[in-house]
Amino acid sequence: MAPLRDYYRRGRCNTGGLRRACRSLPCPLACIILRACIGLAGNLMSSTIDELRQWVDAQWPHLSLNDFTLRPDFHTAGMVAPEWQALAGDAGFRRYFRLASEPQLLAVLSPPATEPNEAFLKLARHLRRHGVLTPAVAAVDIERGFFLLEDFGPNLLLSQLHDDSVEGLYAEAMHCLLRMQQCPTEGLDLPPYDRERLRREMELFSEWFAPRLLGYELSAEERAMLDRWFTRLEDSALEQPQVFVHRDYHSRNLVYRSGGPPGVIDFQDAVTGPVTYDLVSLLRDCYIRWPDTRVRRWAMSYANIGMESGVLPQVSEERFMRWFDWMGLQRHIKVLGIFARLSLRDGKHGYLNDLPLVIRYTLEVARRYEEGEEFANWFAAKLQPRIERQSWWRPAA
Repeated sequence: MAPLRDYYRRGRCNTGGLRRACRSLPCPLACIILRACIGLAGNLMSSTIDELRQWVDAQWPHLSLNDFTLRPDFHTAGMVAPEWQALAGDAGFRRYFRLASEPQLLAVLSPPATEPNEAFLKLARHLRRHGVLTPAVAAVDIERGFFLLEDFGPNLLLSQLHDDSVEGLYAEAMHCLLRMQQCPTEGLDLPPYDRERLRREMELFSEWFAPRLLGYELSAEERAMLDRWFTRLEDSALEQPQVFVHRDYHSRNLVYRSGGPPGVIDFQDAVTGPVTYDLVSLLRDCYIRWPDTRVRRWAMSYANIGMESGVLPQVSEERFMRWFDWMGLQRHIKVLGIFARLSLRDGKHGYLNDLPLVIRYTLEVARRYEEGEEFANWFAAKLQPRIERQSWWRPAA
């Protein structure tokens, strides 16, 4: 029990480390401890939010944002920060608070135990220097995970997408992506999107989606089939040109700004990896679907621009679309596991409502290729009947 006690004292409840510490305990006892510590985490979070508020008030008279101009009456000596409003969280452990200031700022609590805060700072500055609009940093306490950031506003790209707007908005998003892929990666110490990382992500499907969410235990033969399929997807990813990869480049991580490029957020988990990864994340978005003819046209338009700019070598349409499709399969298989884990482990059940679209992408694309038929047929025969009994299931439009 010593490791649990030490973890509890450090206040790192509801994190991967605590769950790993519980693995050696009998399951009922581990569940009791996890639930108790999650409750404690809520109390600790409340206390830490109070500390964040005090820190923001202390920083307010001294703020200086070099990336845009503050109004002369933005603050005065001794003035405390204006009121804030708590915002909905994301898939991580960060908490956001919108300050009633002009220009608007966000106070962010980003727990150092779970969030790569130093990477966020380094990448925010690097991307901004190379023409990608990331939030300006007004103040930071890296040890406590406190930030004051430029607020791009409430309008995520997803809220602005419809048939009449999508062509222009995706053109802007792809232009931003090209800038990001042209960013030099030397000196950033980005981890590679190597075979081990690709496999670890897809194994979330085998660990969380099939057995834990659906209650389907994989046989040795089925695991061997998945191993063959995952290896093919890894091979396709690794043969592509390797560039800066945001790793979650989609309509909920791009902020719409009228008359300007989108604001880019949630980039702290960036890697060096396959050139099609962020493109398929955008065009086969887990939260919105477009007709496949449009998706393929957009993808090839980006490929042509990429070849003209030097991001891509000369490559045939067939080969590029295979890269694109198979990269999307790797991502969506991973996402099936991640959304299941977010619900079962973290209590974020809303992500289950997005599973039907991800399942549709996975089966539609796998069936286009002879190599994917075995996986698609197995999925349809073994998992789909269980999926259709789930409360969250509905056919994706």
